[in-house]
Amino acid sequence: MYYSAKNLYDSKVDYSSLIDIAQDGRKLIRSIAYVIKAETPDEENFFDALSEIGFQVKKKDLKEFHGGAKKGDWDMGIAIDAIKMSEKIDVAVLVTGDGDFRSLVDHLKSEGIQVEVMSFGKSTAGELVEASDVFLNMDKKKDLYLME
Repeated sequence: MYYSAKNLYDSKVDYSSLIDIAQDGRKLIRSIAYVIKAETPDEENFFDALSEIGFQVKKKDLKEFHGGAKKGDWDMGIAIDAIKMSEKIDVAVLVTGDGDFRSLVDHLKSEGIQVEVMSFGKSTAGELVEASDVFLNMDKKKDLYLME
């Protein structure tokens, strides 16, 4: 979401608002922010702010490969966590536009879990929208999700 907000709107996500809207009056079991440590300025302040809002922050180092290629990926970690939690939840809210999560959505739904996806529609894979029970297009009310 960080990069979608930056690239689409030259803005930052209001994560406090995002978590409130995702909760939608339901009992919040857990909210997890998956972050990549890239050793950038104010990175730790950002991670601390997420924690203060109520996110459990899971960190992973940015991998640098021979030749200069860089990679930071949480897809497997997110999927494993969601599957582990699936016995304890009725609703999963995924805040992503990545179509790679289609299989996870299908699996969670097969376990009887309602799956909601929140993301900026302009950067969301169509197969993820189709697979979800509810798609909340953050583009439509972007002022609720972006910082001024």
